[in-house]
Amino acid sequence: MKNYFMNYCMKTINSSTLNYSEEKLEEIEYGLEAVYILITKSIIIFTMAYFLHIVIPLLIFLIIYNVIRMPSFGLHATKSIYCLLSSIVIFIGGTFLSVYVSVPLLLKVIIGIYCILRMFKNAPADTYKRPIVNQKRRDTYKILSTLLAILFVFFSVFIQEQFLSNAFLIALIIQVCIISPYIYKLFHLPYDNYKDYILNNGLN
Repeated sequence: MKNYFMNYCMKTINSSTLNYSEEKLEEIEYGLEAVYILITKSIIIFTMAYFLHIVIPLLIFLIIYNVIRMPSFGLHATKSIYCLLSSIVIFIGGTFLSVYVSVPLLLKVIIGIYCILRMFKNAPADTYKRPIVNQKRRDTYKILSTLLAILFVFFSVFIQEQFLSNAFLIALIIQVCIISPYIYKLFHLPYDNYKDYILNNGLN
């Protein structure tokens, strides 16, 4: 299905009167693939959430998670099937835990402090396709990620409503794992990609 969608779209674009360069066509193809994966993944995940009766909590969890994800970045799946499976684990699993698990306050504080420290150390974590080369941008992302981590822990500790309190903490835990060098190593993906980019391109 994916190949049919991609082939049809690219064939339509290539047959148009617009003369795109090879580089531009690659960008368009990458964007179309991302859109396709997003749509199909969302349909599957929200269908699962519907049958589990957690659609609204899932929407809230998605928003919370993406807030911390944006400045800290992290690992991307290399295949669409891996992306789907990891998204199910993260979003369905994270939402389900946020709704039904009770976490003692002291444990929240301990986990929260650890996550803040790991976020400060590892964020932002780039990919080999999109290395974050500019040092000023990296510093800005690190500061934003750390401040958000502190805010997430604050919300988790002081919000009384169980789901929201858990959602902030679990989203933070997941993202700390996603930016960890160990998770990159587990999936045999390069870490600190900006260093290789600078070295290979003779930048200092």
